[in-house]
Amino acid sequence: MDTLMSLPMTASVLTEYGDLEEACRSCGCDGLEVVWGGEELPCTVPQALHVGYHLTFYPDWLDFWRGDRAALTEKFGSEEVWRSFYGGPEGRETLLRLYREDLDRAVTWGARYVVFHVSDVSVEEGFTYHWRHTHEEVIDAAAEVINLLLGDRAWPFDFLVENQWWPGFTFTEPELTRRLLDGIRAERKGIMLDIGHLMNCDTSLRTLEEGADYVHRMLDRHGGLCRYIRGIHLHCSLSGEYVRAHTGFLPPGLPLDYLKRYGFGYRHILRIDTHHPWTSPAICEVVERIGPDYLVHELSAPDRGAREEAIHIQNRALGRG
Repeated sequence: MDTLMSLPMTASVLTEYGDLEEACRSCGCDGLEVVWGGEELPCTVPQALHVGYHLTFYPDWLDFWRGDRAALTEKFGSEEVWRSFYGGPEGRETLLRLYREDLDRAVTWGARYVVFHVSDVSVEEGFTYHWRHTHEEVIDAAAEVINLLLGDRAWPFDFLVENQWWPGFTFTEPELTRRLLDGIRAERKGIMLDIGHLMNCDTSLRTLEEGADYVHRMLDRHGGLCRYIRGIHLHCSLSGEYVRAHTGFLPPGLPLDYLKRYGFGYRHILRIDTHHPWTSPAICEVVERIGPDYLVHELSAPDRGAREEAIHIQNRALGRG
């Protein structure tokens, strides 16, 4: 199993590191899962660290993909705003171009696997929890996107789908997980199971031990489908109390300007999806049971010091500290 550190590829983050290879070793990591930061990928990161690549994503994309101008106008206010947000006119070619450019970056990077979110949620839905689209609609559209992207080309990486707690792939319903995997034609397909996202699906969880038990129950439900789990994003989330108090309605003061509203909603999402490190050894049995090829420390941190401290905390929970 390769243990990886999640790291955005931006100059501001990389300047915090001198010897990045040594920094990984000091955290018990074998390499990186990187996220493109909108800048040219650096050539200074040692090739040995190039393992995972998290593809770019739009939380709210299905209406754009379908060319639903009425829905886009309702959410964005004008065509000018959504064109600016997505980088082109509504429709498939704009999104496919953006994703293809990122797949090309992943190939250039030399990634052994890539990660793709399968979910759809608007700013408003993130508050109301009243969904515009069903799980099936999101899954079927995502499979269509993936098949168009990958085609019949022999890609040099595994294509791993990641679960969320919004409409789409949640890893809570085996028939939906099977629907997604069956819909993807690529042979090198699999799952990147995000542990914190899975915990977000049950707002009754109060302790990390309850969270670990919930993950076990979902693994039990999935049975043989668990063989598709190639990696895990490891972090925890116990935000049920916040969700119960702050969802089901649109909050007062939600900005009219879309970009400001998006930022407002993003801060709300960070309160739900906390990306805190595990502190309970209950997670050890989960990791041992899954036996992933990749374990990714995907933790919230404002800088290198906080990132390394969070990894050390989680390593101690794993019995590695």
